[in-house]
Amino acid sequence: MLIGNVGREPEVRYVDQGVAVARLSLATTERGYTLSNGTKVPDRTDWHNVILWRRLAEIVEKYVHKGDKLYIEGRVRYTVYDDKQGKRHSVTEIWADNMEMLTPKVSQMPQGTETAGNEPGMSGAQNPIGRENVAPF
Repeated sequence: MLIGNVGREPEVRYVDQGVAVARLSLATTERGYTLSNGTKVPDRTDWHNVILWRRLAEIVEKYVHKGDKLYIEGRVRYTVYDDKQGKRHSVTEIWADNMEMLTPKVSQMPQGTETAGNEPGMSGAQNPIGRENVAPF
């Protein structure tokens, strides 16, 4: 389980029979603290490679952007490969089973797209109360 911020725009590709695969980098930060003797321990940020398949990848393609906060549940996968020069590389990835978007919807919407209703996509005509009758608190 990870909670972190997306480090760059996700990459989405379609493989066999149109199956979507998304790859994103997720930064998780452990906050710094001060020891009892006064020594300061700085923040520590770790970067994780997250792979999402099928419907989760399609959701990432439409709604997830750099800087968004995500909750990811998944499995750790370790891969070892040799490059063209024969050098061995180890890769650790998180294969996501579940994802929740934690960034508020208001900040995900482009400016000027707010509607008169309380729900995204609801027009003023669909709002039975009307904007002028909404209490200011």
